[in-house]
Amino acid sequence: MTEKDLPISFFVKRSLEKYFKDLNGEHPKNLYALSLSQLEKPLLEVVIKETKGNLSKAAIILGLNRVTLRKKLKKYNILER
Repeated sequence: MTEKDLPISFFVKRSLEKYFKDLNGEHPKNLYALSLSQLEKPLLEVVIKETKGNLSKAAIILGLNRVTLRKKLKKYNILER
């Protein structure tokens, strides 16, 4: 199995394991929110790029309604440039 065949969850898990290793025993705070934000922004950026900025298509791909998508894009300063 090559890296391209691995699920996204494999890379997320590997990144989290490295994150904890790099903390050297320290415990992070708000890891859930941090993890979601670290995934959400690049996810939105890639989908917007793939749909060439078409918010209707992006919303369908993401399974969001357009209002929610616009809020998230504004939150991360994506597309509103």
